[in-house]
Amino acid sequence: MLNAPSVVETIKVSAKSRSTAVAGAIAGVMREHRHAEVQAIGAGAVNQAIKAIAIARGYLRNDGMDVWCAPTFVEVDIGGEERTAVRFLVDIRSTFTPPPPETPAEPTPTDL
Repeated sequence: MLNAPSVVETIKVSAKSRSTAVAGAIAGVMREHRHAEVQAIGAGAVNQAIKAIAIARGYLRNDGMDVWCAPTFVEVDIGGEERTAVRFLVDIRSTFTPPPPETPAEPTPTDL
C-alpha cells in the first residue's frame, strides 16, 4: 500500500523574519519532505525569503542536496482583504555524496 504524500505547511516570511532562522526551517522541511513552500507579501518579505532560500541551499549542500526554487504569484486572504503574495516552491534538483568535512591540519613545529 502506498502512503499518501504528506502535506507541507507553507513557511510564511515577513520583512522582520531572520533569514537564518527561516533558512533553518526550510532546510528542516526539505530534509523531512523533500520539498517546501515559502510565502512572502511585500518587497521586504520577498527579500528575506530569497536570502533564506540561498542560505538553506548552502545548509542542504552539506547533506548532498542541490535545491532550486520557482517563484509564483498567489492570491491570499488576510483579514478579509485579498493580497498578492509571492510563493516560492523549493525542490531538489539533484542529490550527490557530499565531501567529508575538512579537518584542521595539525600544527607543525614551525607553526608554533
